[in-house]
Amino acid sequence: MPILDPLIYRPNRVVEKQRFHQASHDPIYLRTPASKVFVRVYYAMFAAGMLGTAYGAFSLIKGKPANE
Repeated sequence: MPILDPLIYRPNRVVEKQRFHQASHDPIYLRTPASKVFVRVYYAMFAAGMLGTAYGAFSLIKGKPANE
């Protein structure tokens, strides 16, 4: 079936990828080039969420000013 040939007859790149990962001394979650982007985006979203949560908690604790 020629339509499935790109899926079936793919080159085996396991050894090449294994050498790439084992040669690096970075943490495992930062070894690939794209993972650095994903981790930074995650950190930015986490920081924004924590700041929003802290602001909301502060607003609830502070309360509304009393009407006189």
